[in-house]
Amino acid sequence: MRTDEDSWDITTGVGSTALFVAAARALGGRTADTPARDPFAELFVSAAGGEWADLMAGRLSEHPLLTADFGVPFQQHQVARTRYFDDFLQAATTAGIRQVVLLAAGLDARAYRLPALAGCTVYELDRRQILEFKRETLAGAGHRPLADRREVAVDLRGDWPKALRDSGFDPDRPAAWLIEGLLIYLTPSAQDQLFDAVDALSAPGSRVAIEQMDPLPAEAAEELVADGGSGSEWLRLIYNEPRREATDWFGEREWTGERISLPDYIRALGHTPADEGRQSLINLVTVVRS
Repeated sequence: MRTDEDSWDITTGVGSTALFVAAARALGGRTADTPARDPFAELFVSAAGGEWADLMAGRLSEHPLLTADFGVPFQQHQVARTRYFDDFLQAATTAGIRQVVLLAAGLDARAYRLPALAGCTVYELDRRQILEFKRETLAGAGHRPLADRREVAVDLRGDWPKALRDSGFDPDRPAAWLIEGLLIYLTPSAQDQLFDAVDALSAPGSRVAIEQMDPLPAEAAEELVADGGSGSEWLRLIYNEPRREATDWFGEREWTGERISLPDYIRALGHTPADEGRQSLINLVTVVRS
């Protein structure tokens, strides 16, 4: 069960979800018609060793990410959202934005793989252990960032705005913010506090891309608990509670926004949603400050 003081690293608690998501990106990116590929995802998962390396090497016949009812839809979800955020950054940099902030960066390697970020400063906020694992894994494989990558080792429950500014972030210049795979791990009040901080630090012209998820219906949550396994473990890591919708929150503060459901976005990419019901809980949002 989540608490306000819990802790984690790359293989435990909330940190382990970064490996789970990277594994989904790697597996989903192997198909010929995938909307997005992250060439570094498999590198991270293999570096973690154990069953993670076995999964990437095809030595496992059973794993939650290999199941038809959960694994395939989850792979599709992760690949689609990767494409959404990649395209967001392409548009932001084309518009002249040169500051990028990744909140709860996890195993996001966009500073290493997106040519659009060359010439940008990319601030990656997460716990020190996760940032170090990422940097050391990529450096060990001979990879160097394309952008000016700056690690901001901080817990988002602390004073991360100060840590961000201390790392060189300029609130008087527009920024592109990524809030990907994060909100469900925050309490509703913590989400509002995060949005408040982003709003306060954003100059005109700033943009924010957000993944948000509606609460799981009680019946679906009960099924996850009854089934046990990774679904039940994930449920213990999140705050499955109603919260403010992002376009409404930012719209009240004179940002303009647009939202698309994950199934509609998957269809826009030319694919068929693998699980319309569960995937419809996910929405992808972009808001812009005039």
